Amino acid sequence: METIACPDCDLLQCLPPLPLGGKARCARCGTTVATQPRDPIGRPLALTLAAAIVFVLANTTPLMGLSAVGRHASTTIIGGSYDMWLQGERITAAIVAFCAVIAPGSYLLFMLTVLLAIRRPPAPAWVGELLRWADAMRPWSMKEVMLLGILVALIKIAELAKVEPGIGMYAVGALVLLLPAIMVTFDAREAWRRVAWASGGAPPASGARNATFPEATP
Repeated sequence: METIACPDCDLLQCLPPLPLGGKARCARCGTTVATQPRDPIGRPLALTLAAAIVFVLANTTPLMGLSAVGRHASTTIIGGSYDMWLQGERITAAIVAFCAVIAPGSYLLFMLTVLLAIRRPPAPAWVGELLRWADAMRPWSMKEVMLLGILVALIKIAELAKVEPGIGMYAVGALVLLLPAIMVTFDAREAWRRVAWASGGAPPASGARNATFPEATP
């Protein structure tokens, strides 16, 4: 059995073997400390591949088209950030580019590389570093915030111009759903186990004298 610490109360406890689809809760505070997805590698890999394709579409196709007084204009996420940069809003442009393009793109690239690398253990030692980078980029992937801002802007300009949602808009909406799905289905513990095996590390501790057992639920 593996010894883990509760992320909320820091109680050290032994993790019993979990059935497929099962969860383990902290014996002290009841927080979920571990899960056992039914497909810890294949499902998140499929979702990550889909998200990568959608990400390319979201950043290369127009978000929306605007028509007013006989003129038509459209833009992409990167194009909008570049326009803000040219207009002197460089800090805002950099934030938009990082949170809407660089962070989610890096997260998907790291996750795709990790999932492909751990399909057949032993996993390379560099997978652990990519896992750390993916975890660092995950909180900065703010596609849902950008989508909310787009919807607010649409409501404000709907009376002044004709708005036509583009393929990029639907791609951003799909990406907002796919990113959380990847995080839910990905089992980081399984990935770290395969990295430990590759680096010749010792297996997880079988127990601790004063550790308690978390509550396992199917």
